Amino acid sequence: MSVRGPRKAFHAWAWAALLGLLGSGGALADELNMTPGVTSISREVYDLHMLVMWICTIVGIGVFGVIIYSIINHRKSKGAQAAQFHESTTVEIVWTIIPFIVLIAIAIPATKALLDLEDSSDPDMTIKVTGWQWKWEYEYLDDGIHFFSNLDAESNKARQRNSGIDPASVDHYLLNVDKPLVVPINKKIRFLLTANDVIHSWWVPALGFKKDTIPGFINDAWARIEQPGIYRGQCAELCGKDHGFMPIVVEAKTEEDYKKWLVAQKEARAAELAAAGQAYTKADLMKKGEEVYAANCAACHLPGGEGTGPFPALKGSAVATAGPIADHIKIIVTGKGMMPPFGTQLNDLDIAAVTTYERNAWGNDTGDIVQPSDVKSAR
Repeated sequence: MSVRGPRKAFHAWAWAALLGLLGSGGALADELNMTPGVTSISREVYDLHMLVMWICTIVGIGVFGVIIYSIINHRKSKGAQAAQFHESTTVEIVWTIIPFIVLIAIAIPATKALLDLEDSSDPDMTIKVTGWQWKWEYEYLDDGIHFFSNLDAESNKARQRNSGIDPASVDHYLLNVDKPLVVPINKKIRFLLTANDVIHSWWVPALGFKKDTIPGFINDAWARIEQPGIYRGQCAELCGKDHGFMPIVVEAKTEEDYKKWLVAQKEARAAELAAAGQAYTKADLMKKGEEVYAANCAACHLPGGEGTGPFPALKGSAVATAGPIADHIKIIVTGKGMMPPFGTQLNDLDIAAVTTYERNAWGNDTGDIVQPSDVKSAR
């Protein structure tokens, strides 16, 4: 069998594989490429990306085609002689005009996309987004709804060292939250973005934009989501040790379902205020306190209260075992050193529960019980 036979077979196989990739519904390309998203601006950005990609592809094929052709057909072994000239006005005009036309072809749609991306005027609703280490705060300025969004409990457990939990067994591992941002479809939503501590970046690919959240500064962006669904993103700025554990989940609902959600949130807020006036058993406070601690404190003080690096241990600490309860509450409410103030993040019941938990977990066993009314007085 001649060498030419296997070579032709390999070429046939290579062409078949390439055509298969290109003709199989673009499955491979869809996995590697940007996604069109679910907003008009995301599709505009996608179309601009594709336009520039194809222009660059055509230019690349043209340039490298000429280079390869020249190498093959004007090589020394074929007796080619190098031309002796130093300048050509025609060539210089051509290679100036063609790139200029290409740049204009890119600049016009790019400028339009940038102007559309920044046009957050006349919104139907406004949501303030604040980045914290390491969670997101959402405030619906038109409806009085306000909450914090943390990494979900299952992901938080699985990510701990020696947890024994297979991350693959957790749905949407590190991409799920306890409270998603809920918005209506077909409404222009203006986002006001800032941060409380360091620079974060709010990024949901399906919405078509990414914006830094900067302390003391407000950025804005907008989106009009056209399809109900759940859209996930992450902080896209290196913001500290738990940067990888502050995901974003946006849940888009129909207008009717969104109104029902608003009513439910207001009812939950009323129930929360009523609960703050009640007295709780130690068992109830410990159970809730463990949940609050896992969501807000374990990242720095560790699940077992051992502490790490600049974050002191709570297990056996003077604050949690021998110090006055009022001082313990004050540290949680106002913060201390690198610890942020949780007074704006947690309600009276949450603070009462986590204080009770810290004073009775990990062998501290003070027997102290802190009620929401105690926190209200300490504030």
